[in-house]
Amino acid sequence: MIQLRRTLAAASALLLTAACLILTGLTGLTVPAASAAVWQPKTPPLSTPWTAQVSPANALPDYPRPQLVRSDWLNLNGVWEFTGAPNLDSPPVGRTLPEGVLVPYPIESALSGIKRHEDTMFYRRTFTVPSGWSGRRVMLNFGAVTWETRVWVNGVQAGRHTGGYDAFSFDITSALRSGDNELIVGVSSPIDGGTFPIGKQRRNPSGIWYTASSGIWQTVWLEPVNAAHVTRLDTTPDVPAGVLDLVVRGTGDQARAEVLIDGTVVGSATGAVGSHIRVPVPNARLWSPDDPFLYDLRVTLTGNGGGDVVTGYFGMRSIGKAVAGGVLRPVLNGKFVFHLGTLDQGYWPDGIYTAPTDEALRFDLERQKALGFTMVRKHIKVEPARWYYWADKLGLMVWQDMPSLDAVDDPPERSHANYESELRRIVDQLKGITSIVMWVPFNEGWGEYDNQRIVDLVRSIDSTRLINHDSGSNCCVSDPEPTNGDVIDDHWYQVPGEGDTRLPTATRIAVLGEFGGLGRRVQGHEYQPGAGFAYGDLYPDEGSLTNRYVEITRQVERLVHTRGLSASVYTEPYDVENEVNGFYTYDRRVPKMTEARVREANRRLLAVAAGTDVPRGEPVSLRVTTPGYTGRYLRHQDGLARTDVIDGGSADLAKQDATFWTRPGLADSSCVSFESRDFPGEYLRHSDYRLRRDRQDGTALFAADATFCPREGQGGTRLESYNLRGHFVRHYNALVYVAKQGGANPWDAAASFAADTTWAVTVPLWRSGAGLPLDQARSFRVTTAGFTDRYLRHRSSLARTDVVTAGSDALLKSDATFVVRRGLAEPTCYSLESRNYPGRYLRHANFRVRLDAPDGGELFRRDATFCAQPGSTPGSVRLASLNELGTSVRHYAEEVWVASGGGAHPYDNPASYAEDVSWAVTAAWAP
Repeated sequence: MIQLRRTLAAASALLLTAACLILTGLTGLTVPAASAAVWQPKTPPLSTPWTAQVSPANALPDYPRPQLVRSDWLNLNGVWEFTGAPNLDSPPVGRTLPEGVLVPYPIESALSGIKRHEDTMFYRRTFTVPSGWSGRRVMLNFGAVTWETRVWVNGVQAGRHTGGYDAFSFDITSALRSGDNELIVGVSSPIDGGTFPIGKQRRNPSGIWYTASSGIWQTVWLEPVNAAHVTRLDTTPDVPAGVLDLVVRGTGDQARAEVLIDGTVVGSATGAVGSHIRVPVPNARLWSPDDPFLYDLRVTLTGNGGGDVVTGYFGMRSIGKAVAGGVLRPVLNGKFVFHLGTLDQGYWPDGIYTAPTDEALRFDLERQKALGFTMVRKHIKVEPARWYYWADKLGLMVWQDMPSLDAVDDPPERSHANYESELRRIVDQLKGITSIVMWVPFNEGWGEYDNQRIVDLVRSIDSTRLINHDSGSNCCVSDPEPTNGDVIDDHWYQVPGEGDTRLPTATRIAVLGEFGGLGRRVQGHEYQPGAGFAYGDLYPDEGSLTNRYVEITRQVERLVHTRGLSASVYTEPYDVENEVNGFYTYDRRVPKMTEARVREANRRLLAVAAGTDVPRGEPVSLRVTTPGYTGRYLRHQDGLARTDVIDGGSADLAKQDATFWTRPGLADSSCVSFESRDFPGEYLRHSDYRLRRDRQDGTALFAADATFCPREGQGGTRLESYNLRGHFVRHYNALVYVAKQGGANPWDAAASFAADTTWAVTVPLWRSGAGLPLDQARSFRVTTAGFTDRYLRHRSSLARTDVVTAGSDALLKSDATFVVRRGLAEPTCYSLESRNYPGRYLRHANFRVRLDAPDGGELFRRDATFCAQPGSTPGSVRLASLNELGTSVRHYAEEVWVASGGGAHPYDNPASYAEDVSWAVTAAWAP
């Protein structure tokens, strides 16, 4: 009965489609499939909100190629006949095939109705060419098919194509006949073990390798063209010149190009087909994530063989690199814009490689934009053209990965030709996409070879974008770095500390190409219940997962101006199969984090990167960004502000003098005031234009003098005086003033004014906001109410808390005593050496604090280093872990851990967290 209802529903849908054909004419028709084909959808592991909307009558009915649009076309998506086959040598001409498949969903998908893999397969259907197409050539177009495709029309082989990610077309005019025409598509898709790019597809998926997407997986359609017709529009905006550089590809003589806004022509030019046509775009409105404005484009072939008309679109924008804030940055339209992105893999539980509907395709990008992201890294997959259209339309920059070969390391030489051929075609096909700002040929060294030559190859096809030769070149099986790339790309799934990411160079920007991977399973929305994994801990609920995202985003924020970081890519927007790292579940139904908090964290990061905000409530230092002076920092000396060169070898006092707490502005909380780290209660303020350090006197004048409002600078922050508007904090001959460009004073000089008033707000030169007595023995008492007689001690090498009193035995007192040493990994923090086991230190391992002897490794040194910060009670300290960011030493049920306030573990319980991580520093029990 269920099958009968499905068959009747499919038949009704086909009748409705036929009626629509009569009403709407030929544009965008969906042709009924071969009569023998019956589609029986399978049940997907998870259904999306769009799964039930898919039917034979509306299988991706939208025009599939937004940058080269023709008014007449015939959609061949729908139900085709299908069969597996041993090879492609014997096409089933004239034979009915036993199964029905819904094109264009890959055969492994539930939406296809097949839901299994075949190495080799045939598709079959019939179609009728509309009578209105008489006298024109008929093109058969494929969005993408994996991997080898052969096509027969009425028993005549019409063409062959190899490649799983690029569009291709065949002129089938000579094989056509009146009435019904038979179309057979043979596909070979062996996936594993091949010598061609497959990305993350595997026949036997597991872990980070996913279900294959074989066969036809993008739209198939027919369109009529003139003998002379356009095949591609290569659009390159030239912002400085105010023109669109257009190359019309195809056959014909001359072409006329028109740029339009809302149907009105604003610029036009004529030139030869195949040549560069410079089309004026007057007063160009530039495309950016904040203003993703797109122009319409109309191209008409003129002269001999003219008449073909196509439409498309483009955005005016420029891409490059430039020094901003003293370091090399990517620039969009000449301005540094932080690339805040996600690792978007483009998988669906119902359609695998193919989104169920165009609405779903758009949704994926809309949600990322709504969360505050400015960029998407399209991870080792190429999407249908409409995905890029939505990225262009919504305003998301795109890093485009090349799908990798299946050999993770050292691919066989015979695979190189396939890889490079498809790479060329993909870059050619996508180079007109406005939103694409970077090409990524390799990922973590997978299939990497000849990387310098590959960079040159990509640049020879498109020199207008940045090239990231290998995302994650710091890890895995990456080959040595070439000298000709534009990007240094690190992957850190353990959130990087301030010294972990590599610095930009004079020729390469620095990015964090993957990080995050925070996981959470959501019952009822799992691909395989209980099998979900993450790249780190699994978090129990929305709050703890969101807390951790906010914390690691704060860390990325700190790296922007401390390490010259220009981009970050979070893994990932949506769960993929058993990877549960997404902001949303794989079925796109449940947000796993609090969206408003994610959006606010992202907004703050972008504001800090732009210079319009500074980190709040934490110690910072202010570095000069003027070229030639970037080793200098703002500090106070004898009460006056100045700049000095400060580095790792500088005296403690200089580092402490150059460290300030950022406080809500004393006169306006939306601005900021800078409290001295080593003179609490004293603030930077201006007096007679000179910047100085003074104690707050409670007057309105002092509050105004000590309040500065962050403004966008040249790759950093300008600090505008609250009460002398138009005056900015400036270094001038090593002294510091509030200055007004072009003013009457010497420090108002116009030369290098913008650079001199731009500051990089970095992590503090002195990392500890609270002090401990170096080389002296101390004990650490619990401050949580009801437990204040307990002390931190070690027992059997594990840290815990126990009651210690004057009457306690000598061993307990010694166990509860530690000698304060300079931090083993960071000299402005601290390490705690055991009083009764000299040479052994408190460190954490798997979050548990314990006593161990150094093993000579950097990990131990970092595990045993804690930065002291003010605790929640007067005089107490919080011991923050140097390398488990966002965690501090906490007592929990007598045990001692490094814990966060609301993380994945029981000891991260937010209840009484602030008190539990605050320790009173007392006289040593065992001096």
